[in-house]
Amino acid sequence: MAVRRKLLAQRRVLPGFGLTLGFTLAYLSLIVLIPLAGLALRAASISSEKFWSILKDPRVIASFKVTFGASFAAALINCIFGFIVAWVLVRYKFPGKKIVDAIVDLPFAMPTAVSGIALTALYASTGWIGKFFAPMGIKIAYAWPGVMVALTFIGLPFVVRSLQPALEEIEVEVEESAASLGAGRMQTFRKIIFPSLLPSLLTGFTLAFARALGEYGSVVFIAGNLPMKTEIVPLMIIIKLEQYDYAGATALAAVMLVVSFVLLLAINLLQAWSRKRLSP
Repeated sequence: MAVRRKLLAQRRVLPGFGLTLGFTLAYLSLIVLIPLAGLALRAASISSEKFWSILKDPRVIASFKVTFGASFAAALINCIFGFIVAWVLVRYKFPGKKIVDAIVDLPFAMPTAVSGIALTALYASTGWIGKFFAPMGIKIAYAWPGVMVALTFIGLPFVVRSLQPALEEIEVEVEESAASLGAGRMQTFRKIIFPSLLPSLLTGFTLAFARALGEYGSVVFIAGNLPMKTEIVPLMIIIKLEQYDYAGATALAAVMLVVSFVLLLAINLLQAWSRKRLSP
């Protein structure tokens, strides 16, 4: 009996498991764990007084407000319009659908500097879109709205791609059954569709928010980088490095690392909750 159990246990493990596991751990250590551990050790070497004095600097606080505020607003906007885009791509058939589906992934493929230059050209006061807002006194490029536009641009694919699989799993017959029982469109959406999509929507929001927090290339061109107004945290890290303020750059990077880890943990918890919620 013991021999049989041993044979069954061996069959469950694919050949080469030890080698591939060792390669995986070595690769992750070299690429991810060791650099992050170096950052954590460098941050730990900073005294608590100096660490908090860096974070309490008014210019740093302003950059955190811009980064977190614009990232949160952009993620919310993407939740609304990303849902619409995902719904259209899943539920409707129309000419050029595959092209539209490919365009959604364009922010993944484009260099961030290219997207930043393109958005700046569009939303500047003389640009194709910005010129319509300029007479009303609304400034988009080189202002806070420009930061939000750039972060919305790079975050859209995360929401759409998170919602698409969940939408595909909802059968149209479920909505038809609800309609046959007298439920209206809004009632069907609130009672059936939205609860099923909520975990995926929250995951997409968190991914878009996390991606926006670390964005640099597309923002620096359209933001104008005005101190206390449109500077973002990644830019502040670069500025401190250029000023040879390694302690300041390390402190800011450590805070962003902790925030990123918390957001990734939240995503994993959301996915676990979703699986538990949908399991029979």
